[in-house]
Parts: sequence; C-alpha cells; structure tokens
Amino acid sequence: MLEIRHLKSLKAIAETGKLGLAAERVFLTQSALSHQIRAIETHYDIILFKRTPTGLSFTSAGQRLLDLAHELLPLVERAGRDLVRLKARQSGELRIVLECHTCFDWLMPVMNKYREAWPEIEIDLVAGFHSDPWHLMQVDKADIVIGGLPSNITSRNLTHIPLFKFEIMAVLPNDHPFKTKSRLHAEDFTNQTLITYPVPEARIDLIRQILSPAHIPFNRRTAELTIAIMQLVASHRGIAALPSWGIQSYLEHDFIAAKPISEQGLWSELYAVGAATTMSTYYAQDLARIIREVCAEKFSGIKLI
Repeated sequence: MLEIRHLKSLKAIAETGKLGLAAERVFLTQSALSHQIRAIETHYDIILFKRTPTGLSFTSAGQRLLDLAHELLPLVERAGRDLVRLKARQSGELRIVLECHTCFDWLMPVMNKYREAWPEIEIDLVAGFHSDPWHLMQVDKADIVIGGLPSNITSRNLTHIPLFKFEIMAVLPNDHPFKTKSRLHAEDFTNQTLITYPVPEARIDLIRQILSPAHIPFNRRTAELTIAIMQLVASHRGIAALPSWGIQSYLEHDFIAAKPISEQGLWSELYAVGAATTMSTYYAQDLARIIREVCAEKFSGIKLI
C-alpha cells in the first residue's frame, strides 16, 4: 500500500539523484530505503526508476508517483499546520540567535518560506555577537539558537534538532603561497595568524579537531563580523577557516581563495537548539524541516544529518 513516507522518499530520490543522499534526507539507511522502494515495486509489479551513469532516472510509473508526491505532500504539510492552528490558535514570535554570523546567507530563503507557512509566527533575529548564545535562552531573551551544540547541553536543560553538516574551508589571500596546494594540512598552519570570531578556542573546529591534536603553534586574531575577517585575510593579515557557503560570494568576486582542510575535509554540524517545550512544538519542528529542505535544495557542500 502506498504511504506518505513512500512519497517523501521518492521526492528525496528525485531531488538528490542518489539513494544514499536520499536516505540521509528521509532519516533512513540506504538499505532501508532500497527495501522500501522494492516493496512498492513488488506491490504494484512495476519498476520505479533505472540507474544511469548520471544517477537515477524515473520510469513513467515512477514519474506518476513523483507527480503525486509533488501534488500531495504540500497539502499534507499545510493540513498539519492547520491542525496545530485549530488546536492552539498559535501566534507570537520565535526569537532566533545565530551562533555563526555566516548563517545569514542561508537563513534568508528559509525565513521567506517559513513566513509563507506560518504568517502568524514572527521570526525575530536577536542582534549582536554573543560569545555564549545559549545563555540568552536561560534569561528569556531567545527561543532557539542555530549553531553547534554546547558542551553542557544537558545541564542547561536544552534539546536539539539536527540540521546538516557543512565543510569548513581555509580562507587565504589570492596570492598566498598555499594557493597552489590542493588542500591544507595541520602543519601548514604552523605559526600562521589565524583570524577567528572572538569565541573560546574549544568552539573553533579547526583548532579543536586539527591544530590542537597535532600540537601546532599558531597566532590568533579575532573579529566579530565575517566581512571584517574577509578584509583582514585579503589584506594579508592572516588566514581563516569558515563555512563554504559563507565565503561563496567572496570567491565569486575573486576577493579571496579557499582550500579544503585535511584529506577528509573539515566538517562541522549545525543544530537548532532550544528548551524542550519550544523544540517539541510543531512550528519549531517545521522550522527545522524547512531549514533542511531549503538548504539541501539551494546549497552545495552540505550533508543532511
């Protein structure tokens, strides 16, 4: 029997072109997703798609179900929101803190889609740089922090919803000698000036995951704004390590250069963090879903978690 979860899986396959990526998006293992697809094909005695050198190609039967997914899933999501409204007549605001200033590049399309879904919920971005953004929830100045996980999340009585993984790139001046390298390794940062946001070193992925384990000495300079970091890098004051999407526009304008870090790349994870009473609400969970959906569609170099 065809179920809504099957339609969500087919939509994910169509959007990613690969079973592995689609499985991540619908919170399944690749084996479980393959089993789900085979069950549909067996039930209806059809083939849904074929493998090609460029990915998966839907058959006419698969395309028919995909068309149904595109038609039905938005109605299901809208009905879910309406049921919440009928039960709670929810209105108010979500006060969001961004741990990472570069989040703005992906947050704008998310906010536009969220306003369409929840016009009665006002999204308010808490301004300013905050060295401990999670503390703002404890003093009732914020509802959700979008960023990493605090080390003491349990003692703060907070919970989280996973969003996605993203790659952190080394940011260099255009004429830096390392520009010829395919990627940077820990030893390349020896005695370099590392320009970062003014947060504890334990919260900086490059330092925590790469430099400290290798006992690499380095100098550090801080700046609160991403554009200030970019200006310092471009003017040969040091190098930085920032999310790939946060530096894309600077790369397109040829202001800076960027390189992967380590053989496996340096990856970090993004979460929506808040009190359990907030994160359990439909409108907060819908925000996380929209973030995942929009970012997976619009930005390269991220992996859903």
